[in-house]
Amino acid sequence: MSVDGPRRLVAVFASPTAEMLVRFGVELGFRTVLVEPDPARLGGTPRAHGDALVHDLSAAGLDEHTDVLLTDHHRPEIGILLEEALRARTRWVGIVGNPRHEGPHVAALRERGVPEDQIARVHRPVGLNIGSRTPAEIAVATLAGLIADRNHRPGGFVF
Repeated sequence: MSVDGPRRLVAVFASPTAEMLVRFGVELGFRTVLVEPDPARLGGTPRAHGDALVHDLSAAGLDEHTDVLLTDHHRPEIGILLEEALRARTRWVGIVGNPRHEGPHVAALRERGVPEDQIARVHRPVGLNIGSRTPAEIAVATLAGLIADRNHRPGGFVF
């Protein structure tokens, strides 16, 4: 636990990257929550790793100590979920995706009337620039950046 309060990592959408985030996040001092709005995407049994599994982002306990990462940029719910995460005044919000293209979250949030300064709060790409490709590497890069930030170090998310 940090001196700034309990840290919560919310991975949104069941995916291999989310699995790695919650698995490693627990070991790194985060209370982890997996949010999957569509229970059918869980394949039956919830994952064994992490602290909690919920189907609604509002049940994840979002607050100023919460970091939220959407792990799939193709899902139709991204605008709704990002708007909710931003409205909750979470500490950090990100979405995975290719940094060479504008993410679909920008249009989704604009369509919902979210102000540009709030859209700019959504980090993309996420994680330290270490050339991550696999779900485990993306999780390590993301968590390393969040740890640097948590410890007030300049690890950064610069690409």
